[in-house]
Amino acid sequence: MNRRKLIQGAGLAAVLPLLAASAADGQTAPMTHGPEEVFELRTYTCPDGKLPLLLKRFREKEIHIFARLGMRGIGYWVPTDEPKKSNTLAYMLAHKSRAAAAESWKKFSTDPEWVKLKAESEAGGPLVTVHDITFMSRTDFSPML
Repeated sequence: MNRRKLIQGAGLAAVLPLLAASAADGQTAPMTHGPEEVFELRTYTCPDGKLPLLLKRFREKEIHIFARLGMRGIGYWVPTDEPKKSNTLAYMLAHKSRAAAAESWKKFSTDPEWVKLKAESEAGGPLVTVHDITFMSRTDFSPML
């Protein structure tokens, strides 16, 4: 997978200046900016026709579960060009550390609200077939998000 093309296709460069305002939407946990802070870029590929269902799940419930568990949402994007426009969601989370990320995902995977939501939303089959996960640390010249 060519991450550069994905990020360009998702319009990430155009969105980055707006991310600082994302905390104002009530969907994010407080910013951490600690020395061990990591960013997690996740790219999900959906079966044909399932992206709208995945976006609905994120919009209505999943981002709220993330916030409740301290998983700070930075942004959520869909590519602007086909073929990924119809089947791809890319999103970024911030965590205090890699250990905190692992603990958050462990809690998430067993969270009763998530378990129920996943079962209900995937009654007609899985919404995601490919998960691409990349952890990143901020460079010394990166603006604060």
